[in-house]
This record gives sequence, structure tokens and C-alpha cells, in this order.
Amino acid sequence: MTFEILKNPDTRLRRKAEAVKSFGDELMQLFEQLEATMRTGPGGVGIAAPQVGENLRLVVVDCSQSLRPCKNHGLLYLANPKIESREGESLGREGCLSVPDWVGMVPRAKTITLSYDDLHGNRQNLEATGFEARVIQHEVDHLDGVLFIDRIVSSKGLVRRLSS
Repeated sequence: MTFEILKNPDTRLRRKAEAVKSFGDELMQLFEQLEATMRTGPGGVGIAAPQVGENLRLVVVDCSQSLRPCKNHGLLYLANPKIESREGESLGREGCLSVPDWVGMVPRAKTITLSYDDLHGNRQNLEATGFEARVIQHEVDHLDGVLFIDRIVSSKGLVRRLSS
């Protein structure tokens, strides 16, 4: 089963998500539904629970099948993710399942250190670089009600994506 993806300007995309407090089978099912929904989108490499109307601090990321080759951790289920540190900066093109047909140039950290809760509620840490770091930052923004269009470097930086 997949969810319907909320589209901008749906106001639910602008809410600050609430912390996950309960871990178990229901959380696993929610992560699996988020993953299935992410995979239905064109080039979907990440999704956050607020994008489907679930006001929880949950993110799914999988850059392993991306056309942009990068060092990555494969499929990640992240509950209550928090970016602990950021290093460097790069400008890169981003799109979003909740802002279809648009892409823009967004500055992001090149490397991040992230803490998160795993499926059992145990706090974990990871370091991500390059494209994977960009995707994680994009998805964590969703948890705070921030869309990539809020971070575009100039009004000329947002362009309509060409249909394929």
C-alpha cells in the first residue's frame, strides 16, 4: 500500500513534525509504506512522513539505485533524525515529490553527521557525504516544514523540469 503524496501549497507540508515515541510493528509498517510511496515517484530517493500527511519525524532515504553514483548507506529508515554537524558547502540541483515538475539550485553541506533512532528506538549515528548528504538534508527539512524552494539561491534558480 502506498500513500498519496501531498503537493505544495498544502499547509500540512509546513508543520513541524512531532517526535516518534513508540517503536514496534506499527512503526515498521509505516516505514515500509513510506518506502513504497517513495519508489512510485520518478527518481524518488527520499521521503519524509509529513509529505504523506503523517506528522511524525520519520525519513526514508535510499540513494543506492540513483542515477547519481555516490557512496551511500543503502536503504535508511530514520526516526527522529537530527543533523549534528555540517561541513563544506556545494550547490546542487534538487527536486521534490511534493513540488512536482520543478527543480532548483540549492546550497547544502557536503558532509553531515546525523543522529537518529533505529527501528528499536536505539540512538545511532552516521556520516553522509555528497548526494546522500544532500538527500538527507532535504528530507530533514521536511520535518521542520521547509521545502527546497525555500532554500533556492535566487528566483532564477527555480525551473520547470522537462517531461520525459
